[in-house]
Amino acid sequence: MNPYILSMMISNLALGVIITATSYHWFFAWVGLELNTLAIIPIMAKQHHPRATEATTKYFIIQATASSIILLSSILNAWHTGNWDITKLTTYPTPTMLTIALAMKLGLAPMHFWLPEVMQGTNMLAAMLVATWQKLPPMTLLWMTANQLPTLVLFMLSILSALIGGWSGLNQTQLRKIMAFSSIGHLGWMIAISSSSQKLLLLTLTIYMLMTISIFSILITLTAKTTKDLGMMWTTSPTLSTIMMIILMTLGGLPPLIGFVPKWLILQELTTNHLTPLAITLALASLLSLMFYMRMVYITTLTTSPNTMTNPMKWRFKPNKPISPTPIIIATFLLIPMTPIMYL
Repeated sequence: MNPYILSMMISNLALGVIITATSYHWFFAWVGLELNTLAIIPIMAKQHHPRATEATTKYFIIQATASSIILLSSILNAWHTGNWDITKLTTYPTPTMLTIALAMKLGLAPMHFWLPEVMQGTNMLAAMLVATWQKLPPMTLLWMTANQLPTLVLFMLSILSALIGGWSGLNQTQLRKIMAFSSIGHLGWMIAISSSSQKLLLLTLTIYMLMTISIFSILITLTAKTTKDLGMMWTTSPTLSTIMMIILMTLGGLPPLIGFVPKWLILQELTTNHLTPLAITLALASLLSLMFYMRMVYITTLTTSPNTMTNPMKWRFKPNKPISPTPIIIATFLLIPMTPIMYL
């Protein structure tokens, strides 16, 4: 892709998030969502491959449908109340329609079927954008309207997302699909706490994005696409292989790593609000996700490929200019002492 076109698309991605996050009018929030969707379409389809075209088409249809539902809910609310303010949802069907639309945009279960296929059909960089940056516009709308959305529906979506995200990732060998189901599982934790503590929602989203960007940066650098490729990471770069092991355990939420902090605080907040059954369900569902994380750790660092390679690149991949994962990895590790400041 032309560098000027790519820079324009990335600028539009950032502009769409800024417009959605700073708007209090439903129309401008919808404009930000559409701008963000249209900007990532060329980035996803730049491979000129049937799989990429199919994934881009699926993504566009789902996002356009969800945006249409958001616009319809805002029109219904304005028709009954005469108010276009995002934080004032008083008409009965409006909060439920908005919840369904945001679940479609985020990839929450049971509207999650598009996310693994879209991430698998695109390259690693586009999959990283879908799993991280594209979550920001709908998450900002959820953050602004969480107090007015139906709590029971949010809890059902969180339980389904945590269970399906962990259960479906157990039999996957494609790393992009594994990260997609990991995203679904983490979104379940975010939705569960959205109506109780918006600070914890922001903290969980920040830590999830840092960990996911770190893993994708390592996968892009080492051109790993399947779990079979993870067994060759040690011969390519022992340092990145060790860091990959730590970040995978962080995603699983093992103490004393940073991934344990948001889960611990969420369980504490849910228990304080007398939502113990929800907290127990989420804790048990996280064991499913921990299973395939630990399987990836085992393949990455505790096994050695029978054919030790001395060349730095795999023969079937063209040598490319890898991105440097060092800054985001350092931020992931140094965030641990900053957690109390972010939470308070």
